[in-house]
Amino acid sequence: MRNKVAHISKLVVMAKTIQQMPIMRKYLFIITLTTCFSCTKEQPTSPADNYYKPKIGDSFEWRLDSIGLNEVSTYSCTTIDIDAFSATKELVDAFHARGIKVIAYISVGTLETYRPDANLLPTEVVGNIYPAWPDERFLDIRQIEKLKPFITSRFDMIKSKGFDGIEPDNIDIYGEVTDFNLTLNETKLFCEWIIEEAHSRGLCIGQKNTEELVPLLYKKFDWALTENVFHQNTQNDYSIYISAGKPVFSAEYTDDMDISHFNTFVCNKAIQLKYFAFLKHRDLTQWTYECN
Repeated sequence: MRNKVAHISKLVVMAKTIQQMPIMRKYLFIITLTTCFSCTKEQPTSPADNYYKPKIGDSFEWRLDSIGLNEVSTYSCTTIDIDAFSATKELVDAFHARGIKVIAYISVGTLETYRPDANLLPTEVVGNIYPAWPDERFLDIRQIEKLKPFITSRFDMIKSKGFDGIEPDNIDIYGEVTDFNLTLNETKLFCEWIIEEAHSRGLCIGQKNTEELVPLLYKKFDWALTENVFHQNTQNDYSIYISAGKPVFSAEYTDDMDISHFNTFVCNKAIQLKYFAFLKHRDLTQWTYECN
């Protein structure tokens, strides 16, 4: 109350001062006063903007097997991508203590039958078995309202463990025999929704593969993670991310190429494109090889 009374008193004094001024000085004083008020007015900030965003040039590690706390000290990368379910908060905190940001791997387009949250999905959104991964089944990503409990609980778990971002796997299932006849546009709408869900929790989120989505969503995803693009000669499809100031992390696999081939045919192209390229075994365990 005291501050309010003092503020009113100052306004009264200002008003009397203005009345006693010559007309030209009065106008100049009012303009100056208005400018000062507008300068000191507090500008609102959006909480959705205050989240970690990987940068071009960051180093990236990807590991989906279980990691022991004793292994954390062996890493010096900028960012590591690990399984959301098997990771503990203590593991995430240990990486943070080394200055390493942590991304959570999660499937958003399939139900993995070995996960503990299958009961959150109604049967009508669960489709055919994923032939390449027999313990996974496709999800009807058109039915966002019915998927919400499943997806949002996973994102809440990721947030509670202290992760910095999300790697959403299996967003490219529209090209598979899912039992739902999904389209690219329906995939885009689903991705826009999960992007909003991630950002609202202060988490970054990347595009996983699916080059057809690049021109549609590169402004909304925060980074991209690719597989086999140099082997398939489709690496240029993601370069617009770099143009937008967002990094591209590119995994190649040892069942497609050896280290010599990777050094000769991948690294020069990756450096020119400003991608961070790395070579992994297909099972994404500890072994990794990066461009020198």
